[in-house]
Amino acid sequence: MTFRGASAEALRNLSGELDAALAGDADAAAVGGGLFSVAQVLRSEPALRRVATDVSVATAAKQGLVTEIFGDKVDAAALGVVAAAVGHRWTATRDLADVLEHLGVVAVVRSADADSARLSDELFEFGRVVADNPPLRDALSDPARSTADKAGLLHGLLDGKALPATVTLAEQALAGSYRTVGVALQAFQQVAADVHEQKVATVRVARALSESEQSRLADALSQRYDRDVHLNVVVDPGVIGGIRVEIGDDVIDGTVVSRLDEARRKLAG
Repeated sequence: MTFRGASAEALRNLSGELDAALAGDADAAAVGGGLFSVAQVLRSEPALRRVATDVSVATAAKQGLVTEIFGDKVDAAALGVVAAAVGHRWTATRDLADVLEHLGVVAVVRSADADSARLSDELFEFGRVVADNPPLRDALSDPARSTADKAGLLHGLLDGKALPATVTLAEQALAGSYRTVGVALQAFQQVAADVHEQKVATVRVARALSESEQSRLADALSQRYDRDVHLNVVVDPGVIGGIRVEIGDDVIDGTVVSRLDEARRKLAG
């Protein structure tokens, strides 16, 4: 999600509020879940969303309102972030819910702690499972299915096999704030990378890379981009040989197919 103007400033300030809460004894997973719940309510209740973002309503009144509504339903630290949020100006009313969801993702990512690399891998792999399985993709996007039904499907696939944080984020991907579940999972993995000050590289190869090969590639990319790089490795027989790396807007294509195509272009020219 991209935020502009007042909403971008609000996100910066609220990120500090969240950091302070998580630096204490707050339960990061509970904070994330609470922020997701509030964001969902704000999206489903336009009248509440309008009041919560109305600059003509006193901040204290808005904070009293959200405390009355959510005070016994969400974690205290999450409620503190929400109370701070309604005191900010917003470029668009929908940005309040979107920012709270974003901060919820950050909190859930932080809850994975030492398993952050595994979390990123699981989000990527589950995204590929969804993309490569049309019946599953259709089931998760079917408007006739309830969110609870879709969540049950996710839990059947992931429970006991993935981190609790992965399951939580996969379920949040059903919220409808992104175009598709796959797009949401990609966005959440990018948030995970940002939290840990990393870049994400998608690496396409004809055969699986060994751990040492992955380590050398990650080190080389980290030196090039002056930041740790998390690798998403995709084995693609169409590559034939060599390697293709996509990192942000950059593409490093050293595949046999690429070299053959270049040779054809030169011959044709």
